[in-house]
Amino acid sequence: MSEREATVTGAEEVAWDLTDLYQGVDDPAIERDMQESLARAEKLAEQYKGRIADLDASGLREMMAEFESILEVAYKMNGFAYLSWSVNTEDPARGALRQKVEEYISRLQQQTVFVQLEWANVPDEKAKSLIDSPEVADYRHWLEVARLRKPYLLTEPEERILAEKEVTGRSAWTRYFNEMLGSARFEWEGEEVPLERVLKQLYNPDREVRRRAAKSITAGLNEISRTTTYIFNTVLADKASEDRLRGFPSWISSRNLSNEVDDESVEALVKAVTGRYDIVARYYKLKARLLGLDELYDYDRYAPLPTADRFYSWEDATRIVTQAYGAFHPRMADIVNEFIEKRWIDAPVRPGKIGGAYSYGLTPSTHPYIMLNYQGQSRDVMTLAHELGHGIHQYLSRAQSLLHSDTPLTTAETASVFGEMLTFQDMMRQEQDPAVRLAMLTGKLEDSFATVFRQIAMNRFEDAIHTARREKGELTVEQFNEAWLKTQQDMFQDSVTMTEDYGIWWSYVHHFIDYPGYVYAYAFGELLVLALYAKYEESPDGFADKYLEMLTAGGSDWPHEIVGKMGINLRDPDFWSHGLDILDGMVSEAERLADEVGQ
Repeated sequence: MSEREATVTGAEEVAWDLTDLYQGVDDPAIERDMQESLARAEKLAEQYKGRIADLDASGLREMMAEFESILEVAYKMNGFAYLSWSVNTEDPARGALRQKVEEYISRLQQQTVFVQLEWANVPDEKAKSLIDSPEVADYRHWLEVARLRKPYLLTEPEERILAEKEVTGRSAWTRYFNEMLGSARFEWEGEEVPLERVLKQLYNPDREVRRRAAKSITAGLNEISRTTTYIFNTVLADKASEDRLRGFPSWISSRNLSNEVDDESVEALVKAVTGRYDIVARYYKLKARLLGLDELYDYDRYAPLPTADRFYSWEDATRIVTQAYGAFHPRMADIVNEFIEKRWIDAPVRPGKIGGAYSYGLTPSTHPYIMLNYQGQSRDVMTLAHELGHGIHQYLSRAQSLLHSDTPLTTAETASVFGEMLTFQDMMRQEQDPAVRLAMLTGKLEDSFATVFRQIAMNRFEDAIHTARREKGELTVEQFNEAWLKTQQDMFQDSVTMTEDYGIWWSYVHHFIDYPGYVYAYAFGELLVLALYAKYEESPDGFADKYLEMLTAGGSDWPHEIVGKMGINLRDPDFWSHGLDILDGMVSEAERLADEVGQ
């Protein structure tokens, strides 16, 4: 098959069925649910506004139950609109529905904002007695976290204005950014194709193919750079404005509060990881040796070793992942099969579909959905394992109330990365050839580096651009490029040469726009998983059952309390170093295998 032809993976018809939510974007039930939930929100305000401080435990539970029930309608509707739009951003009807739902949610937020505002201002002694009451146990942790937001909340009229303007503010720019990238086309082999198709070529064993792919990506990103630069500047300014109004001390503080972790802990994570960039440099020097290259360029980073150049059909991938999960706990394999058999996954690459992959958890009364861009490479198998980990977590946490079913981002990546580790270790156990094992290990190391070191390097990029935008004003594309190249080069040190072309590649990373400050959570999750997996290897008996209990807990308690039941102390300063030492040991094993196979 020529490079001009898309690889047939068997995933071409793997499209999700969203009819569990709504029948389509024109389903009249959407409008009906909007109006009914808005009416219920208005009634909630009439009944409880100005009275929350006077409620007893029974009254608070009654109010929270209705508040949560109203939110469940909104979560389901928002999920349907986003899921529908994300697989075809070029369809005007889907875009219109997404906008309509966002405007509806803004109205709903304005009507219900009094709940958090009044609860945050209940006197401490009264609030503590209510939180400790068994009658509000289903909402205890949400009530605890909501109290932490008190210093950053504005008055009700101000909060209502911010909710109203969000629809035409950052939210609108986020949608525009993703639709623009979804519709952008990049030249490849005489065709105009989506970005994902060209990014795939960076994993091609032929260096000239990788170089041409990198050139194509750079050319395409440069063509839209005026727009992406403006969007980034606008989103950075919008966040700076809101942080200033709310009184957050730094650009990252609001994200840390959402993640239920303090600024100092995040700084400790960043310091620990940046302090071990030598692990990255050591590995990529080994990779240059394995590839027989004197100098490794940015477009060589993902080059596979010859023994790793293998195709995985969709059937292969689902079998491998299901087997790995089932070997750990049969309940996990059962849930994976539900995703596959009940059409909760959308897998193929399509024009207009957003890039990357995600698992979307909705509500306790529904189920999660997974989106992929499956192309049959080993990394796609790991992506499937990753997103199914999320999916299992979201599936199990439905046992909690809506407000406790979601998890902060710091622990949200735990199940996904653990799923990757299970899959990788299962594949390694079945492989005896040292050369193939070496190729598999280098692939896993690169995934781990992308999750730990690259995400922290991207956090350093975010820190640089948020700080510069606040101190210097609007940034030029050259300033963005410079910050990107510097923070990437800091990570690779002298092991990889970053070309000038690579400078523009910050502009397709949607996390920077969708969820400012998000990326460090990946590193948090990876290092946590390394510690968890070490515990599993040390004491496997009963571990899998306790692990599923941890996932089922969702966000019903503080992350350090939930993870603490697994024997992990997130507040130990040495915690991060332990995970990094494990990665260092994996590089040593790769060096040993390289010597064994004579490379």
